[in-house]
Amino acid sequence: MGSASRVAIVGVGEVGGAVAYNLTLNSVASELLLVDLDLSVRNAQIEDLNDVTYSTNSSTRVRPATYHEAAQCDLVVITAASKHMLGQTTVDYTSRNTSIILEIMEAMKPFRADTVLLIVADPVDLLTSLATQVSGLPASQVLGTGTALDTYRLRGMVASRAMVSPSAVDAFVVGRHGEEQVVAWSAATIGAVPIEDVRMLNAVDRSRIELICKHRSNQISLGKGSAPFGIASVATNLSCSIILDKHEMYPPASRCWEEGDPGFSSTADERSETGGDHCWHLCEQVTEKPIEFVDFNVIW
Repeated sequence: MGSASRVAIVGVGEVGGAVAYNLTLNSVASELLLVDLDLSVRNAQIEDLNDVTYSTNSSTRVRPATYHEAAQCDLVVITAASKHMLGQTTVDYTSRNTSIILEIMEAMKPFRADTVLLIVADPVDLLTSLATQVSGLPASQVLGTGTALDTYRLRGMVASRAMVSPSAVDAFVVGRHGEEQVVAWSAATIGAVPIEDVRMLNAVDRSRIELICKHRSNQISLGKGSAPFGIASVATNLSCSIILDKHEMYPPASRCWEEGDPGFSSTADERSETGGDHCWHLCEQVTEKPIEFVDFNVIW
């Protein structure tokens, strides 16, 4: 994708607004299309973002759009979702967001053949799966943020404990985002040293870090009501990798075909303009069956 790329954001509340701000600030796309059922919020976000373009000389043009217009963009970032209210059951929360994603997909169809969808709303693995089934797009062009934020947290906490830069830590949180996610400790390193051999990170330390990573968002939400900045930064990074064809490694929610059991979970993927190029199998203890490698531009 070149400099004339277009990105659409569906749902411009806290998370969507933060993604839009980051993309505008960095002039990632030539055009940024905003879609939201609340027209007053959408229009206010556009005016606010236009101020960003004036003050930073951003080359991104921000404008309102319909669902059909958004479906013709290079990348569509879907952040629209209901907020998980205190005391709300998981079943009710999941049911509401499932209905929202299905309504969005139906309103947007038909998509441009090479459009890439990035699902940010939770539960991200389930919604990514539904978007793939309903959108009519190849599975190779639909992904979710998965455990990418958890991976960044993990690297930051490991780096702090080992007193090194986060860039020196090579580790991934994989699996289904949430209670089922796991850390691929056996494949993790600091520099060239396996983390399991680092004395400052014994088994107790690793278990504690893994537990904190899993529940950090809930703790942030208890303190301030929501946790939009972290996930918005991850969505921005993924968007940049896709639009700018960076071929960076992320663990997004994506389809990994196992024999007779196609499912959605996070493993290490290389991100490019078509969604991703390679799916990397990290370790046997994370997924007992190896991922089947298929000759696609993107492998889930």
